[in-house]
Amino acid sequence: MSENRKEIKNRRIFVTATNTDVGKTHITEELLKDYSLFGYRVGYFKPIETGVENGFPKDGNRILEVVKKLNNDFNLSIDDVVPYQFELPASPFVAKGDTEIDLRVIKEKLAEVEKVSDIVIIEGAGGLLVPVEEDNLFIVDLIEELEAKALLISPSSLGSINDTLLSINELERREISFEWTVNLYRDIDSFFEVTAPFYERYFKEYFIYQKNGVQVANRLIY
Repeated sequence: MSENRKEIKNRRIFVTATNTDVGKTHITEELLKDYSLFGYRVGYFKPIETGVENGFPKDGNRILEVVKKLNNDFNLSIDDVVPYQFELPASPFVAKGDTEIDLRVIKEKLAEVEKVSDIVIIEGAGGLLVPVEEDNLFIVDLIEELEAKALLISPSSLGSINDTLLSINELERREISFEWTVNLYRDIDSFFEVTAPFYERYFKEYFIYQKNGVQVANRLIY
């Protein structure tokens, strides 16, 4: 256990992104490993997963297995950590059909995860304004309802600046506490020429997860 370990109980970190297929599951796994190395009991929760094939939530099962290896107390099932599972690979609003996504159920399931965790990584679906329910409930509303600190992931691909700024503006407009990082996995060769110069001039500092992962992890809890 780290000598500098900060006492933490029931800390919630909500991993979101500028869009789908940006790296939420990958960075969720890396964060869980980092916090476990820091000496914390880690937990995982994904309120909604779509694109579930043959009753198998791919992302949820992958990370659940990681958590069970990192936290011996974590004996919850896939239905506990992914309470809403839908086959159609679409936004929850569309994929759920006639099913009601109940915030009370999500909060109750999250509370069970917190009983055996110091830090819970909550993985979102798609980007901030992905619709969830008819009463103007979006992913960003889940972050607020669950009172979590957000980690916004931005891709390194050409065209990502617009999506990054729009997402940051939405988080700031709602006064949600957050950090953001670039996942360096697309257009890697051109990123530092095409995209990085703007970030360097516009922001006081920005982080590339592959270079600054531990720093990002620390900023989320300190």
